[in-house]
Amino acid sequence: MSHLAKDTTKLIQRVRRIRGQVEAVERALESGEDCGRVLQMIAAARGAMNGLTAELLEGHIRFHVIDEKKANAQQREAAEELIEIVQSYFK
Repeated sequence: MSHLAKDTTKLIQRVRRIRGQVEAVERALESGEDCGRVLQMIAAARGAMNGLTAELLEGHIRFHVIDEKKANAQQREAAEELIEIVQSYFK
């Protein structure tokens, strides 16, 4: 089973929240909301998208880049290090 199939419901819920954030930005622009508020909303949506990207990359590394059953300790450590870098990059 693919890691995406296992988490499909959770991922789709997350995407729907992001969609709601983007739609809120659209409504704010249409209603002439203060630019500072719109920028905050955009930053929040970008943060949510970055979080989703980091989660998907982590799953990709864990399930497609490294075979945890065959990997040695050094390879597992390198994969964990890469995951930490990805997470820190997308924060």
